[in-house]
Amino acid sequence: MNLIGLIILITLVFDFLVHLVADFLNLKQLSPNLPEEFKGYYDQEKYQQSQKYLKTNTKFNWLISFFGMGAILFLWFGKIFSSLDVIVRSWNFSPIITGLIYMGILVLGRSLISLPFDLYSTFVIEERYGFNKTTWKTYLLDLIKGTILTIIIGGLVASGILYFFGYAGERAWLYCWIAMTLFMLIMHYLVPVWIMPLFNKFTPLEEGELREAILSYARSIKFPLDNIFIMDGSKRSKKSNAFFTGFGNHKRIVLFDTLVEQHSTSELVAILAHEMGHYQKKHILQGMIVGILQVGLMLFLLSFFINYQGLFEAFYLEQKSVYAGLIFFAMLYAPIDFILNIFLNILSRHNEYQADKFSMETTQDSQSLAEALKKLSTNNLSNLTPHPFYSFLNYSHPPILERLKYLKVK
Repeated sequence: MNLIGLIILITLVFDFLVHLVADFLNLKQLSPNLPEEFKGYYDQEKYQQSQKYLKTNTKFNWLISFFGMGAILFLWFGKIFSSLDVIVRSWNFSPIITGLIYMGILVLGRSLISLPFDLYSTFVIEERYGFNKTTWKTYLLDLIKGTILTIIIGGLVASGILYFFGYAGERAWLYCWIAMTLFMLIMHYLVPVWIMPLFNKFTPLEEGELREAILSYARSIKFPLDNIFIMDGSKRSKKSNAFFTGFGNHKRIVLFDTLVEQHSTSELVAILAHEMGHYQKKHILQGMIVGILQVGLMLFLLSFFINYQGLFEAFYLEQKSVYAGLIFFAMLYAPIDFILNIFLNILSRHNEYQADKFSMETTQDSQSLAEALKKLSTNNLSNLTPHPFYSFLNYSHPPILERLKYLKVK
């Protein structure tokens, strides 16, 4: 094994161990004492159930992580990457088609390995804790539609990268970045209008108290809003959520039907005020810009390693190729991605506080937002007391008790 291979191996093991330590600390943090803020929301039995849910998912994720690490090491040191490369090259297709086949086989293999874990999570764990509403028909249709979209969208993206880095010379990363930026902008318009409706039904919110309250609030902050939709989230899970998506005439507020069932009008307005706060504070635009910059950084660094023989030798490949270079560079990029995700989570948590503040100040009703957050945490069996290191590493939102403290209500 050369130096590049050693760096990648150390990085994989380090990432694995850091998250394992965070999980152990998170479980150790659990306490049988219900936080004062949630008395009246959780009874003792349900609070214990939420902790069992966390333990079950944590241990199940350990199994997935161990299996995933083992699969990578098997493909690597069993020389499967190199053997597969020899096979697909022998078919004598063009470099782009060869690359798509090579990456497609690896993606297919990963999907097949992940499928039993996903089935167990959906139909055993989520079912056991009363969340799962997914039928086998819905699951299979989701799987088929998701696979088709992956082939189409993933194939387009992969083909573009293979083309630019195969034929565009020294500025390939720049041309590819421009193309990827345009693609990302287009997808922001296509996803809410064309792709999301393939999986869920979006029904315009009917006339009534809730719609009028939301539109009245939107007018009060001069927020142009015409599209408020109810999504049939209950067809898959009892968990609830709300989100903002799209830009321009295609922007829309989406409420899970489970959310509408579980919250009062004032609580739903407070939740949507939080979502509108993300838009008004430019968090969505910020996220898009950060995403574009991330892609640019990754492509720029890729341009230095895509033809570096040492990268291919680390995985026992004799011949260089753009498609194999993409796979191996993704592993080499892991430490940068690890560090970036920590900073992005810090930024995201900061933005969540800003959105909470926006909701609190514009509705003049911090109590309703606090009530909504408590109900969301209770209904979703959220961990109320995560370990600080675990939340620092993994949470894009501040822990619920910190958010309630920020709202200064109990």
